[in-house]
Amino acid sequence: MKWDATASEEAREKMIFTDPQEVKLYLHAVDEIQRHVSSPGELESRASSAIQIAMARLEDEFRNILVSHSSPINSDSLMSSSSSSSHLEVDEDASNNNNEEDDQEEETDLLKRTGSSSSSGSATVRLPTGRGSYSRSTSSIREIELIPIDAVVYLSWIARRMVSAGYLRECIQVYGSVRKSAVDSSFRRLGIEKLSIGDVQRLNWEALEQKIRRWIRAAKVCVRVVFASEKLLCEHVFESVGAVNIHEACFMETVKGPAIQLFNFAEAISISRRSPEKLFKILDLHDALIELLPDIESVFDLKSSDSIRVQAAEILSRLAEAARGILSEFENAVLREPSRVPVPGGTIHPLTRYVMNYISLISEYRPTLVDLIMSKPSRNATDTNAPEMDFSEVDNKGPLALHLIWIILILQFNLEGKSKYYRDAALSHLFVMNNVHYIVQKIKGSAELREMIGDLYLRKLTGKFRQAATYYQRAAWVKVLYCLRDEGLRTKGSFASGVSRSALRERFKSFNALFEEVHRVQSQWLVPDSQLREELKISILEKLSPAYRSFLGRFRSHIESGKHPENYIKITVEELETEVLDLFEGLTATQQHQRRRSE
Repeated sequence: MKWDATASEEAREKMIFTDPQEVKLYLHAVDEIQRHVSSPGELESRASSAIQIAMARLEDEFRNILVSHSSPINSDSLMSSSSSSSHLEVDEDASNNNNEEDDQEEETDLLKRTGSSSSSGSATVRLPTGRGSYSRSTSSIREIELIPIDAVVYLSWIARRMVSAGYLRECIQVYGSVRKSAVDSSFRRLGIEKLSIGDVQRLNWEALEQKIRRWIRAAKVCVRVVFASEKLLCEHVFESVGAVNIHEACFMETVKGPAIQLFNFAEAISISRRSPEKLFKILDLHDALIELLPDIESVFDLKSSDSIRVQAAEILSRLAEAARGILSEFENAVLREPSRVPVPGGTIHPLTRYVMNYISLISEYRPTLVDLIMSKPSRNATDTNAPEMDFSEVDNKGPLALHLIWIILILQFNLEGKSKYYRDAALSHLFVMNNVHYIVQKIKGSAELREMIGDLYLRKLTGKFRQAATYYQRAAWVKVLYCLRDEGLRTKGSFASGVSRSALRERFKSFNALFEEVHRVQSQWLVPDSQLREELKISILEKLSPAYRSFLGRFRSHIESGKHPENYIKITVEELETEVLDLFEGLTATQQHQRRRSE
């Protein structure tokens, strides 16, 4: 009655569990009263009334101890991989120590050793073993001390008496309410927001990417540190109480809401609208969750937490399905990309860059995707415009590699279609050459991608761009080279030189006009890769220079012996070679003129 807060100002202002001697006296009095609750007559009535007062007081003390030690965990220690395990030293023999005399000896022993409730937590305390075995089975779990040891023992003593007096529900509610607030504070420090599934799905992708990165880091800490430590605390506080599964009930009362809040974010991502840019963050989420799954199963190994384990497993399955769906939709998007405006100068199409950068990233996620992509790609039966894939050429490849080869195949198919929008056949072939060469270089530049695609298919692609280069040269230069032939220059029945000077002059004029036009136009075309550009120029000169030099050698004298030879022989072999070096630089007419003036 001395500590009845409704009857005493002093009782309202002070707390019992700040004075170890008062703790001993008060708990002894409570135990004495509980022994008389079932006594007959007036004694039972008085004992019942006193127990109600005592339980109200113990509930306040229970709440006060929890609140005073329930500050959020420091974010630095949350993120530290070296967070220490709980410092509670467990006595294996104490788990069966349930009789009251042993409990009171334990309590007296603590009171003697602590002297106050402000212990730093370094004292060795006999506590039940609990179910802390998951900290040994899953090395990534890092339990930390949430509440000092002496406070944990005080909580255990109070809980034991509240449950014994029939105040189990009140005990669970107070514990769950206070500890859940602490968990919520830790969540805020980790940057985990209270977002509904709808809120998540309304966010733009840029903002969502940042939240996914933060969630992955935070989720690991929440499961391995926050939830694991809360579970261990529940076990230490409640397992000696004796009521069946009370520590399970208190654990779920504390963390079920935060756990649902945590996993709802990943669930929202797993069921959101699919688009190619989401694939890699979805895979990051999948990897993080699959890494966390053993820890989730260990921390939430109670029957009452089945729903948490099931939710995590279902999210993992949906993320895997979302990744497969996105890859399939990406393939269809590559096939049907509709742009019809030719890129200037036959350079690399934005689609080519995008697709090759995308599949390079896919190859980096190979360990994950190999397990997710189990079936070969197949052409939609209703899509008659899609190319056929000859699997016999790549019969030793796994499903993921086949999907990447399929994407490259349909990319080429789309590019072939786009090449037809060029009016100049030579530029059409140059466009194909540039783009297939870019594909080859991207494959060569990624060890993972090259291994998956394989050298056999890589050689096939190399042959493809070299073939396009050959077709370009034929389309662009055959008319120029045709001017340097002898046919049509000889006069019949002539006893002189046998060369028609008028025909020769016309031939030189045609050559000059054609070469000038090719130079003007093709200087504006682009071959972005410097090595390919130089190789193509050399290949052109290997055909053009000898032909022009030979033609000049055979017929120069016929022109120079006539009038105004400069009107017909306008360029030397050396000048021709210099002009060819201007090609494929993407120069405008003005830039070409400025270059000539500077030279």
